[in-house]
Amino acid sequence: MRLKEKVSIITGAGRGIGRATALKFAREGAKVVVCDVGRDAIDEVVSTIQGEGGEAVGFVVDVTKRREIDHMVEAVMAKFGRIDTLVNNAGIVMDAQLRKMSDAAFDRVIDVNLKGTYNCARAVVDIMIEQGSGVILNASSIVGIYGNFGQTNYAASKFGVIGFVKTWARELGRKGIRANAVCPGFVETPIIESIPEKVLDAMRERVPLGRLGKPEDIANTYAFLASDEASYINGAVIEVSGGATI
Repeated sequence: MRLKEKVSIITGAGRGIGRATALKFAREGAKVVVCDVGRDAIDEVVSTIQGEGGEAVGFVVDVTKRREIDHMVEAVMAKFGRIDTLVNNAGIVMDAQLRKMSDAAFDRVIDVNLKGTYNCARAVVDIMIEQGSGVILNASSIVGIYGNFGQTNYAASKFGVIGFVKTWARELGRKGIRANAVCPGFVETPIIESIPEKVLDAMRERVPLGRLGKPEDIANTYAFLASDEASYINGAVIEVSGGATI
């Protein structure tokens, strides 16, 4: 098991990619800290992990609220005594073309996706420095590299978290801490449930592999990057898109 005994915090872990990542990490031996805004979703993931013989704890955490993050980190340290991995997966979309985007929608996406990522990293960085080790993984997107129609706020946030890992890789690498970004393409998650099938078919046609990604495809990448097998990967931006951007 490549993550045996590694204490791993995963935000947005109640569903979609975050849920798949929590399950994958547990199956690889990690002690998983399941964070999300919904108690029912958290409890379901924790119960599933425990039912498979893994170890997990859950916390209701809004990544825009430092007090909730700090409370979670304090509880994790009290229970496990260390934090090995932070997966900044929590994120939202509120799409609109620039001329129709409200200030509230712009601010909300930036607050969750960008400031929330900063908040969580800021809460664990001193712990990782004291340990002399740690991994910070940020969820970006192919939209964070290439942009996308109607996603000014989302693209800005996902470009931003790439900037974070480039900076953190420089600042923290000599302290034993690696930072990397993962850029999913079109993935079958609850976010796309409202998209018409005709549009989904068009999305599939853009992917050379002929299918949308599965949450497990992204979870597998996170697990590799969190493991010692990726010990020389730092400051990387890794697309997991089936070749959609080719």
